[in-house]
Amino acid sequence: METPTPKPPNLLLSNILVRLLSFGVLVLLARLAYVITVKGRSCDSIDFCFFPQSVKYNIATSTTTTSPAAVVAAANISVVPSARLKTYYSSIFLDLIAQGFLSLNSKSLCIGGITGEEIIALKEIGVFNSAGISLKKSSRPFIRFKNQTFGFVFSSTAGLDEVAKPVEFASEVYRTLKHGGFFVVHTESANDEYSLASLLQLFDSFTMIKLSEVDGFDSSSPLIHEIIFKKEKGVFRFNENERFLNGDSVSKCSVPSYKHKLIKNAEPLIREEPLKPWITFKRNIKNVKYLPSMVDISFKNQYRYVAIGAKSYGLSIGSWFKKRYPKQDKPFEIFAIEANSTFHDEYRFKKGVTLLPYAAWIRNETLFYEINREASMKNRKRVRGTGRNQAVQSSSNFVSVFDKIQGFDFAAWLKSVVKERDYVVVKMDVEGTEFHLVPRLIETGAICLIDEMFLECHYNRWQRCCPEKRSPKYSNTYVQCLELFSSLRENGVLVHQWW
Repeated sequence: METPTPKPPNLLLSNILVRLLSFGVLVLLARLAYVITVKGRSCDSIDFCFFPQSVKYNIATSTTTTSPAAVVAAANISVVPSARLKTYYSSIFLDLIAQGFLSLNSKSLCIGGITGEEIIALKEIGVFNSAGISLKKSSRPFIRFKNQTFGFVFSSTAGLDEVAKPVEFASEVYRTLKHGGFFVVHTESANDEYSLASLLQLFDSFTMIKLSEVDGFDSSSPLIHEIIFKKEKGVFRFNENERFLNGDSVSKCSVPSYKHKLIKNAEPLIREEPLKPWITFKRNIKNVKYLPSMVDISFKNQYRYVAIGAKSYGLSIGSWFKKRYPKQDKPFEIFAIEANSTFHDEYRFKKGVTLLPYAAWIRNETLFYEINREASMKNRKRVRGTGRNQAVQSSSNFVSVFDKIQGFDFAAWLKSVVKERDYVVVKMDVEGTEFHLVPRLIETGAICLIDEMFLECHYNRWQRCCPEKRSPKYSNTYVQCLELFSSLRENGVLVHQWW
């Protein structure tokens, strides 16, 4: 028997290298297949993107008479959630094609969640010239798109409903959409007239074509609003506070009917003067219907709380607004207006709070605290320490400079800082100065910027110590307070009697 001839060492080494190389290629191909089929391509490409499935996703259906669930059932498809979502979105886009808002040739943009079913569905029905972005994936998702890039833009419930700055979002949609193009938005949030009006105000540079309700993802999902807008030539209204650009030209708010309904549903004003106001008003706080407890305050640009006569941080901000006011998880910017220097130090290290160390007034001028000039220094310190100083007076009425403070035009300041699309809450405790500030707010139209107010009205109330004796500290009557509250409600402000 012949002995096998041994293979040369170099040939054996070559075979080993070939096998290792083949194995490495197989590993790379398997990895590539995984990346393509599971992870998708990056959103850095304008062409197409979808992302790892890691987020629970909510999705809307179309307005067709055949529900997406029926589409799936008729097709007898057994699908995982992401595949079902693609089927639902395919139904949505096919319906929009049938209505003439979308075509296969449209250059389109989908704004949705990081799992990307919207853009996948759009591609699968034949709209190949399309891109997808996720607001959770990027802080500036629109930056790579030029002006007037798209003829069709779609925002799912993972789009507008999740955005932190809705005005900026609306502006970017307007910028990237072509004239004559359509913007379709799905939202679960606009379930009351207030929030729906806020949403429509966001997109007032567009023409609204259609507003309808459509089914949710399944029978347990809430109804979804489908709103279709069109971008027309010559319409652009993103200039904030355009109604206030001409100084005091606006003197009366245009109060929509839904605001009147909200105010009508609020707690009624206490019409009869209470004999023990310190008890009656405290009890009435339990009856207060906060605006965010009645409506959705989404779709506002920024959220602001202004404490006028803030006094200590804990009194107006820490123990009340921070803990008790229903903010719906919105990030409020806080302004504390307090002229009494006794309280200034505690605001120095409070994050998110801007202290204005002045007195809110009807114009910019020097003011004085109205304190008993015969009071001892000990009593003066006690009065200043509590923050219960009487109403400020114009410098023309005083010659002493001991309690000099700087007053500023609060109405003018509010109009310079707050935008029409902001949500603004004001708490006012100014020791009688409200009878000057509120008329000034109404006169200038600045009152139109305030959504909700908590007002402590100061009048010659009955004293605790002495039955049937009124406080000499204030000259205004309870009837005048009621007139003040009524004027605010007539101007569309949900104002509450506060203590």
